Amino acid sequence: MLTCKTCLPQYILRRIIGWLQLVLGGLLIFVSLSSLFSFSSVGFFMHDEEICHHLYGVKAVHDGFDIKWLRARVDEVLKKFENMQNKLELTVTKMEKNKIELSRSKISILEYKGFLEEEVIRPLSSAQIALRQIRLPRVEGIGTVTIKEDPLINSFVIEEIRKYITPKRKRNGKVNIYGTLKIYNTIGHACVLMKKELEEYMDYDIGSYCKDDWNLAQKLIIYGCDPLPRRRCITITKSLWTIPDGRNVRWSNYQCRNFECLSSKNSRRRYTKCIGGCFEMDKEKLKWVTNSSVPVDFLIKDVLAIKPGEIRIGLDYGVGAGTFAARMREQNVTIISTALNLGAPFSEMMTLRGLIPLYVTLNQRLPFFDHTMDLIHTTGLMDGWIDLQLLDFILFDWDRVLRQGGLLWIDRFFCNRRDLDDFMYMFLQFRYKKHMWAISSKSKDEVYLSALLEKSPRS
Repeated sequence: MLTCKTCLPQYILRRIIGWLQLVLGGLLIFVSLSSLFSFSSVGFFMHDEEICHHLYGVKAVHDGFDIKWLRARVDEVLKKFENMQNKLELTVTKMEKNKIELSRSKISILEYKGFLEEEVIRPLSSAQIALRQIRLPRVEGIGTVTIKEDPLINSFVIEEIRKYITPKRKRNGKVNIYGTLKIYNTIGHACVLMKKELEEYMDYDIGSYCKDDWNLAQKLIIYGCDPLPRRRCITITKSLWTIPDGRNVRWSNYQCRNFECLSSKNSRRRYTKCIGGCFEMDKEKLKWVTNSSVPVDFLIKDVLAIKPGEIRIGLDYGVGAGTFAARMREQNVTIISTALNLGAPFSEMMTLRGLIPLYVTLNQRLPFFDHTMDLIHTTGLMDGWIDLQLLDFILFDWDRVLRQGGLLWIDRFFCNRRDLDDFMYMFLQFRYKKHMWAISSKSKDEVYLSALLEKSPRS
């Protein structure tokens, strides 16, 4: 009994606390619902500029306006003024200390003029230019207040970049042929991350000869700054089966200094992504036209015989000196060849042979309209090293530009034997019709795969 009498007060206290918690919880829910109803009734959850201005005053950050870069540019200008002020104050302090000597000396007008130009006028001019380059947001639209800023303007200092990315209006102010008020010149998204390199690339004299900086341009492209801005400078400018004149190539960024040095016999030529000696015409002449002991080597005449008269234009996606395009030209087929200068002047070699190089990387979408290519041929560039997801994106892009009935020619693709099934699935996932298919050994652990596939009609 004593135990029960002792427990009774504790039991009653717990019941009271429990009821209080329930009451307070219900009150909290009621207040929350009332607050939500009040906010909803005044349109708080709707996009209303007047309500936002009423609640918060002037917006701290506007849509489409880059506050970060504006602050950086303003800080840059303020720093210029601060440096100029410090120099002037230091000069005045020195003059105060040496005022007796200064009173005896005579400063010429030219010295005074030089001091003003060096310490005052030039810093002021530099700060003024930097200040003028800052693009502030402006009001656009009719009846509504929309704050807009030209994209990326405040990201760059070099004026030529700023002029390039500034949207261009039609001279009469009307809608242009594309149905827009402005034309926006494009640059790659990674260009902002490579600001220093891009500004170096765009720092040139308008109308003069372009700098020999293709290696810088290629670096920008490979790291995602693609497309590059256009430049307003001038570039320095035979037979399909003869080595062109080496004087037409700028050799400063290569290990070799002439075409003879690029022979496959030279172990120091500094390029490897080329099959069978790209710069040796006696070897190049044999490709795709003479029988080979390797079953994965298809001949051009056999491929074209599958679609007689239907193959007119195509793309060669690989690394080489344009020999595939040269052979196809002999069959009245126009081939555009992708080209990067990976240790050797592949682009210049194609151009000097009268062929068409397309300066692109694996990173980007092909600049062709849908269903326009009769043939896509690939060799030497994509091999077993490539990531399967990257390959998937590339193959879907090829499928986009290849017309129905067009041919996809996978030429000497090689990979590890254990990965062959994965790559076969990638190439066959589109259910193209097989015309040719061959697999042969490359080494103990690697195999070659060649295939000729036709894009089937789709309903």
